Amino acid sequence: MISFLPLCSHPSPKKVLIVGGGDGGVAREVAKHPDVESIVQVEIDSHVLDVSKKFLPFMGAGLTNPKLTLHVGDGFRFMAQHRHEFDVIITDSSDPVGPAVCLFQQSYFESMREALKPGGIVCSQAGTVWANIDIVAQTFQHCHQTFRKASFAYAAVPTYPTGQIGFVLGSLSPETNFKEPLRIFSETELDSFNMNYYSAEVHRAAFILPRFARKALDEIVSNVTDEANTGDR
Repeated sequence: MISFLPLCSHPSPKKVLIVGGGDGGVAREVAKHPDVESIVQVEIDSHVLDVSKKFLPFMGAGLTNPKLTLHVGDGFRFMAQHRHEFDVIITDSSDPVGPAVCLFQQSYFESMREALKPGGIVCSQAGTVWANIDIVAQTFQHCHQTFRKASFAYAAVPTYPTGQIGFVLGSLSPETNFKEPLRIFSETELDSFNMNYYSAEVHRAAFILPRFARKALDEIVSNVTDEANTGDR
């Protein structure tokens, strides 16, 4: 979901950057999209890459895909050196504690914005509304203040705390409608891609939130709009 929600919201996602994702799962999924021509991945910890290749080959196989160029290093620094280069940027990080805190701050979303081509899209892991709605709301606010369009979606992940994980999505294009996929795959295509979860229907449903979560995020949108209208933004 962290791969196909943004990929299917972009009209032509040819070049994709993955920040984090050291287990290889995101690269594995991104490579399935037929429009994707090249994938660049930046993972800060080489040990994660080695362990995944050895002990998690089902996901680690993504790290050896011929579309992928792999860099070991800092995502902030990499994006600063590659401006206006990517159609889609996906951040598959750990939770916003310890070293990963910087990936949930305004400065990180601004760095992603500068690394995107016109009309580019980002998608970042954003925790769960059931356990840390305040962090989710703060992350969404950063995304909404940085991009022309922003949204929040979630997926069922039984092994993640609360059984769900969320994603914030941002687009440089005001025309983007995250809730309606631009690319819809047939059942035959989904089977050929070994897609056992994602579909156009699941894509749409991922944006339907419980009332408490929707109200919290709607309030942010309203506040940011009010600030913009009064010239405070």
